[in-house]
Amino acid sequence: MITVLIVDDEALVRAGIRMILAPVDDIEVVAEAADGAEALAAIDRDRPDVVLMDVRMPGMDGLTALRETLRRPAPPQVIMLTTFDMDEYVHGALHAGAAGFLLKDTPPRDLAAAVRTVAEGHAMLAPSVTRRLIDAYSGQPPVVGREARQRLAALTPRERDVIAAVALGLSNSQIAGRLGMTETTVKAHVSRSLTKLGLSNRVQLALLVRDAESG
Repeated sequence: MITVLIVDDEALVRAGIRMILAPVDDIEVVAEAADGAEALAAIDRDRPDVVLMDVRMPGMDGLTALRETLRRPAPPQVIMLTTFDMDEYVHGALHAGAAGFLLKDTPPRDLAAAVRTVAEGHAMLAPSVTRRLIDAYSGQPPVVGREARQRLAALTPRERDVIAAVALGLSNSQIAGRLGMTETTVKAHVSRSLTKLGLSNRVQLALLVRDAESG
């Protein structure tokens, strides 16, 4: 069972998300929160697997709560939710360590799929968000690319091969098949790469690879 915390300052939005997820057999909403501070308390108390976090909230906003969440030991996966697909929120959330970014008008079926996807350790982005990221990274200044390549130099050639495949959106099993290794070895390479680079998840790895390929 995948346990979920819903964080949004609007009670109707929380109720709507709960209603969408309630019939899903393998997902259970264990708590709700109206702002970032309540979310942190609920995370400590209920230990959810996945947090659906609104970006714009009074008091502690979603980005601040995201950063505080990821400082905790064994933090949950966090999907950021918003009515806006503005670049500043997308980049801020993903670089901070969000596992996904969805718009609030995401179809119910896709919302449940997103929860499952991030619970398995994969990234999940709304199609419009993905398009904006691709457009943004095509125009990154050269210095960004140089700095990213310098960071990646700390990895072994095999680790770089693995995270390049991660940046393509491949699963561990797909990477294993492509590179001729076991899934366990792939997971080990990803884990070591995250540690060496000081990153939180596969989304950040993918963004760093994209940075290195720009400029």
